[in-house]
Amino acid sequence: MSNSFNTTSLCDPSDRICVAQLYEQEVIVVPVLLLAIFLGTLLTLCFLRLCSKKEVDAVTTHHTHSHHHTHRHHTDNELNAQRHSTNSRHHAHRQHRHSRQHLQGIDAPPALNPLEYEVVPMTPQTQNSKPSSQLAAPPLSTERQHESFQLITPLPLSFAMKQDNDVTLYRATMDRKAVVLRVLKETANDREQQNFLGFAHFLSELGPHACLPAMLGVVTVRSPLIMVLEELENRDLLGFLWRCRQDHQGVGKPCDLTEKRIFTMAGQIASALEYLHSKNCIHGNIGARSVLVGQDLSVKLWGFGPAYHRRTEESSAGKEMEMRKWQAPEVLARRPFSYSSDIWSFGILLYEMVTLGEPPFPRIMASELLQYLQRGNTLKRPANCSNSLYSIMKECCQWRPQDRASLAEVTSKLWLGERSANDTAVLRVPEPLNIEKYMREAGYGEAYNFAVL
Repeated sequence: MSNSFNTTSLCDPSDRICVAQLYEQEVIVVPVLLLAIFLGTLLTLCFLRLCSKKEVDAVTTHHTHSHHHTHRHHTDNELNAQRHSTNSRHHAHRQHRHSRQHLQGIDAPPALNPLEYEVVPMTPQTQNSKPSSQLAAPPLSTERQHESFQLITPLPLSFAMKQDNDVTLYRATMDRKAVVLRVLKETANDREQQNFLGFAHFLSELGPHACLPAMLGVVTVRSPLIMVLEELENRDLLGFLWRCRQDHQGVGKPCDLTEKRIFTMAGQIASALEYLHSKNCIHGNIGARSVLVGQDLSVKLWGFGPAYHRRTEESSAGKEMEMRKWQAPEVLARRPFSYSSDIWSFGILLYEMVTLGEPPFPRIMASELLQYLQRGNTLKRPANCSNSLYSIMKECCQWRPQDRASLAEVTSKLWLGERSANDTAVLRVPEPLNIEKYMREAGYGEAYNFAVL
C-alpha cells in the first residue's frame, strides 16, 4: 500500500515510463549501493588488521635481536649441535643408500668381508649417456687405500704375447691372503674407467660359486683403479698342462696329471658352466686359457671378458677370430652364441686337457674350419684318451646343437667316469712344446688375448 502510494504520488498513474524508472531505482540501484558500502567497510577492517600485525612483528623482531645479542654463545652451541645431528642423519642415509650398492664379489671367503674396504658404483653407464668426469666417492668409513696391499710384484705372463696396455697384473698380499691386482692405467679416460667398473659390476652380478674365482673388492677412491681377485697359485690351465709335459723344462713345478684328475677338473668346470647358464650367462670363451688352477689342483672357470663385451656390444672381430678353433659350427657361421655352443667348446676343452695343451684341429686353418666340419669331420681321438672320455667329447661336439648332450648329462657322466678312471698312469706327451707352432696351429694372431683379464 505504502509503496504503491509513493509511486503514485511521484508519478502520474498513466505515465508508465516514470513508474518503471522508480522501480528500477528501488530494485537495482539501492542494493548496489549497499554492497559497495559493505565492501568498503570490509577493506577498511582488513587494512587495520594488517597494520596491527606489522607492529607486533616489529616488536617481536626487536625483542629477538636483543635476546640473540645477549645469549649469542648459548645459541651458537645449540645450532652447532643441530648441524651435527643433521649431518649425522644425512651421512647415515647416504651410507644406507650406498650399502645397497656394495660390490659383494664372487665367492668372497667368510674371513674377508669385501664391504669393509671398498664401494663401487653399481649403476652402469648406458651407451647414450656421457660418462661422468668424476667417480662417485664412497663413504670415508669404507674407503680402501692403496696402502692395504703388501709385497706387490709384477705378475709375469705365461708366454710371450701382446700385452694389454690398459691393465697391468700384480701379485700381492691383502690381510695375509694372496691376491692378484688388476690395475687400470692411471691415464685412463672416463670411458675406460667406466668400462673397468662395468666389468666389476658384471662379475658381481654372477654371484658366488665354488668354481668361480672370488673377487675380493674394487678400489675406486683414487687413481689407479684396482680390482682385487683371488689368486690361484698354478694360474691358467693351459700353462699348467704345458708344465705337465714330459719334455717341457719351463718355469714352474712339474705335475703328474692322471685321467682321474682330468675327470675331476672337468666336472668342476662343468659345474661352474651349469651355474652360469642358470644365471642366463653364456660364457662363449671356454678353453684351457680360461680356466685357473689352484694349489690343490682344483680349477675355477674364468675368462669372462668376451661375455662382458658382448653384453656391452663392444666385442672385437679380431678377438673372436682368435677363438675360432673353440667355437661351435653355428658360431663360425656367424650365428649368436648359445648354451649349446658353450657345450661344444667344453668338448674342445676336454681335448686340450687329455693332450696336455695341444691346439684343436692342428692341421686345419681357422678360416677353413667350418668347411672341414661341414664335411662331417670331428675331433680325432687322442692316443692316450679313454673310451669313456672320448665318448663325452663326441657328445659335446655334435654338428647339430639339439644333438649335443645337456650339461646335466655331461656332469653326470663326468662324475661317473671319475669313479672308474685310472689314477695311476701319468699322462705324458713326447713332443716338446713349441710356442710359435702352437700359436699358429691354434689360430692366434699377434693380438692374442690371455685368459687372466
